[in-house]
Amino acid sequence: MTGPAPHLLIVDDDERIRGLLRKFLMRHGFLVSVARDAAHARRVLAGLDFDLIVMDVMMPGESGINLTRALRETHTTPILLLTARGETPDRIEGLEAGADDYLSKPFEPKELLLRINAILRRMPEPEPENAAPKVLTMGPVRYDIERAELTRGGLPIRLTATEVQLMRIFAENLRQPVTRTKLVEDLGRDGGQAQERAVDVQITRLRRKIETDPKQPRYLQTVRGEGYMLAPD
Repeated sequence: MTGPAPHLLIVDDDERIRGLLRKFLMRHGFLVSVARDAAHARRVLAGLDFDLIVMDVMMPGESGINLTRALRETHTTPILLLTARGETPDRIEGLEAGADDYLSKPFEPKELLLRINAILRRMPEPEPENAAPKVLTMGPVRYDIERAELTRGGLPIRLTATEVQLMRIFAENLRQPVTRTKLVEDLGRDGGQAQERAVDVQITRLRRKIETDPKQPRYLQTVRGEGYMLAPD
């Protein structure tokens, strides 16, 4: 496994099983916490996030199925249910409650490991915190970076090919000034003051499509002595 070790929560009223599973899964690279019943699990879950919950169905007090049903109202954490009852109606009840998988007791620890890894592989990778946004918001205006589409209040605003190129450049340099010289180069134009003035004209036109008041731009800003900068909401 790469990255941080997945953190599992084992919920089972049998202390021996809790201990065996904890040792086995830790040997295979997982972080493991345990809870002795549903009430204990609720307290643990109130303070910690987990990558997966392995939970016994038959426990004193609240059953694993009822806890699964309750957790599904607030948690998306995958849940694998363990039970001594392997009949089809019981499996269906567990899956309908929101469980991701179901394993009947007795089971081979290796099978549990395979099931856990299979569930974790299906989970989408979290996006990095610094991942670039896919849609830029500028007041009532939205710009879909992947589709190169600009809309205001849901209605499309047509962009020229040059304006699309400008939006791509600014989206790659959000909240960072881009010099007029760099804009000319990235647009594939020859250098010179004439081309820089042409960029100024393109910026003015683009502002009319983005800004509520193009004369006092809020989003496509002029940075004195440095160039232009796109600063979405």
